[in-house]
Amino acid sequence: MMLAKNYQTVRLILGDQLNAQHSWFDRPDDSVLYLIAELKQEASYVKHHIQKLCAFFSAMEIFAKELSEKGHHVLHLTLDDTAQFKKLEDLIASTVKRFSAKVFQYQRPDEYRLLQQLNALKLADTINVFCVDSEHFLVPFEDMSGYVKPKQHNRMETFYRKMRKRFSLLMNGDQPLGGKWNYDGDNREKIKPKDLQDIPQPLLFSNDVDDKLERINKHNVITFGRCDDNLLWPVSRDQSLQLLKHFCEYCLPLFGRFQDAMTCQHPDQWTLYHSRLSFAMNSKILSPQEVIAAAVDAYKQSDGLITLPQIEGFVRQILGWREYVRCVYWVNMPHYSQSNHLDAQRNLPEYFWDGNTKMNCMKQAIDQSLTYAYAHHIQRLMITGNFCLLTGIHPDQVDAWYLGIYIDAIEWVEMPNTRGMSQFADGGWIATKPYSAGGNYVNKMSDYCKSCHYKVKEKSSENACPLNSLYWNFMNQHRDRLANNPRIGMVYRSWDRQSQESQQATLARANWCLENLEEL
Repeated sequence: MMLAKNYQTVRLILGDQLNAQHSWFDRPDDSVLYLIAELKQEASYVKHHIQKLCAFFSAMEIFAKELSEKGHHVLHLTLDDTAQFKKLEDLIASTVKRFSAKVFQYQRPDEYRLLQQLNALKLADTINVFCVDSEHFLVPFEDMSGYVKPKQHNRMETFYRKMRKRFSLLMNGDQPLGGKWNYDGDNREKIKPKDLQDIPQPLLFSNDVDDKLERINKHNVITFGRCDDNLLWPVSRDQSLQLLKHFCEYCLPLFGRFQDAMTCQHPDQWTLYHSRLSFAMNSKILSPQEVIAAAVDAYKQSDGLITLPQIEGFVRQILGWREYVRCVYWVNMPHYSQSNHLDAQRNLPEYFWDGNTKMNCMKQAIDQSLTYAYAHHIQRLMITGNFCLLTGIHPDQVDAWYLGIYIDAIEWVEMPNTRGMSQFADGGWIATKPYSAGGNYVNKMSDYCKSCHYKVKEKSSENACPLNSLYWNFMNQHRDRLANNPRIGMVYRSWDRQSQESQQATLARANWCLENLEEL
């Protein structure tokens, strides 16, 4: 569509605001111009995985094309077009001036830094500026403080139950379907050798991103990770709906049962039964309402193939956890981003960027992340996250790595999961205790340990699994902070029963590991 010389209104659409169901798009308006732009500011505020940039750039381009085909006036700009603009506000001011607009509108950003940037936007006095809702989340922005209180622990389970009642999901009147709110205890099975043959083949796409790769390289945007010319992630609404349908049909029947499991013995070990819908949702291509509705409908139509624990586990991730961490983020920003309750100060080891480590669990999780820009929640929390917790990596560096490497990482969802749930840097506003573990947990939930250089059953020998000694060192180091926690007391009783010689050997091994982090 040819653009006019002048528009009454310019509306900004950010890369994670690709919501075709937004009321903005109910009908075309020839007086409105939509601005969708690749911008170096957004491509480089953190070092991103190359697939993440390609996915967002592709999704933005397709969204702009689809809006235009529906009769909307759209200005889609690439890095080539925006190279002169160092900041988002410079681009906005230039666009408003170019088209002689009298009104500028934007949807409320979901990252604090962008909200601050747009709130501070200075345009000519004659320009009216309006902020509207993104119309994506289940909890309205103004309602969040009614669910989550700042600077204190808010139990996710309480939040989740309120949401189940509010939206009448998996309910029988005012009681949970099946008589239980939570089936998490039923959803912790390990994938055994006999289960490998049943792992479903993932639905992968083939999106040509050669032009995006060329553009990113041309403008010297620093990235990491691997990317072929064809991107396997869904970058359109049609592809996203295909992936949702595939998940409901092939993965949901065993999703809950194996949602915490890990394996390195299958070609599709990186996908297993996970939906991989997080990019489509966090870019707002899909709404949480439609994803939940599709999954619940599949459950109801499955004739018992999909059991209640499977659907409850999936609904809890979206209705519960996803909405909950967003609330935690917003009611606690900006100070949440500076929290470092455990005073962690070490640097992130180099193998987080290349996967060159002898620890097989870490190698599997990091290699997968570098290859696919994806790892499931247990790999993020209990493998790489647990390692950073035990070794005291500074939460700023942990945040930056998680925010950059994962295709679905937007700060509102990344930071509470990383700094809060994973690193306990908030002191317990999300988790009631640190999610720390030794090698036994990894061995219980995966087959990683069988082919590892280190011995998972040993604590203090030269070949002992580093996680074992690091776990006890972490618990010992933070005893004053943690000993009174009723969920942890038994851990210290177990430590106190060990001989002094055993304790010293374990701590000595931990000290060696910490002094030689790069060599593990």
